Amino acid sequence: MKHTPTTIHTADGSSVTISRRGLEFDLETRNAKGETISTVVMSQNDLDALYMEMDEHTTVEWEAA
Repeated sequence: MKHTPTTIHTADGSSVTISRRGLEFDLETRNAKGETISTVVMSQNDLDALYMEMDEHTTVEWEAA
């Protein structure tokens, strides 16, 4: 099964890409020039927790809008 990286582009031209690497995931941030700023290695549990946090904050922001 092939896993396609997910990239999120920000308003300032930066991006965050999440890619599977074996049993772990790489979360790579790049600035608007495309330069890698950081790479974080995460387990499936860490990534799930990140998505849950994002969902909680996104829901609150959408409800407030």
